[in-house]
Amino acid sequence: MDWSLIQSFLAVADTGSLSGAARQLGASQPTLGRHIKSLEEALNVELFQRHARGFELTSLGREIQAHAQRMAEAMAGLSLAAAGGETRLEGDVRIATSVFMAHHVMPAIIADIRRTEPAIRIDLVPSDSSENLLFREADIAVRMYRPEQLDMVTRHLGDITLGMFGARAYLDRKGAPHGAGDLQKHDIVGYDSNDDIIREMRAMGIPASRDWFAVRCDNQSAYWELVRAGCGLGFCQTNIADEDPDMIQVPLDFPLPILPVWLTAHEALRHTPRIARVWELLDQGLRPFVS
Repeated sequence: MDWSLIQSFLAVADTGSLSGAARQLGASQPTLGRHIKSLEEALNVELFQRHARGFELTSLGREIQAHAQRMAEAMAGLSLAAAGGETRLEGDVRIATSVFMAHHVMPAIIADIRRTEPAIRIDLVPSDSSENLLFREADIAVRMYRPEQLDMVTRHLGDITLGMFGARAYLDRKGAPHGAGDLQKHDIVGYDSNDDIIREMRAMGIPASRDWFAVRCDNQSAYWELVRAGCGLGFCQTNIADEDPDMIQVPLDFPLPILPVWLTAHEALRHTPRIARVWELLDQGLRPFVS
């Protein structure tokens, strides 16, 4: 039996939808749909009940899922054993991610990778530009968007929520805004040449301009330190800001965008043992930060 059919079955069972499974495996929904149909025909059983809300395992599907999961564990063990026979889990792996993620999230994850796989050396590439995986500027990228380069394998890990925050000292001095209309009365930390905040605010009907911002900085980590120092209100990932007792989230009457988190590697390198191992460890390490 084609192993890819089992992988697709497990992904659909895990996520409950073709779209979720497609994000998990970096495959297309039509391909996954064909895989499920082929597996059902090969086994001559119905594995899923199709609903408007997605795919639900039948009772027999749940029984088969347990066997399929054991197959996946065995395949993972086989893969590692084969890799150990040809290429040891050692060498260099370059990981590219945003400056903010490199500063606030990646150090603890990389420390865990080093404890787990001490023969693998990590190069961390903090950058807000798109490193070219084709030309080995990085082996794996952790990005807040899905890369569009060809021949890439991607995995959507989940989403990170954003919030507006102010330092306790700033809010004690200036008070908290009660809605979008109050923002012009406040100091706001913005970006310099990057117009992302302006475009997002204008899309929500807020007439923001560069002059709105009392302090401007494009470096994300320095930006957050400016907000923490009390230079004004600013935006941050809620999972990071909530860890700081001196930062208070400001309730807003308009939604903020979410940040999707994607793992990406070139398909020619994705299954190189050391890169595959770091990929899985990054997946495990980043999951607690996403929803």
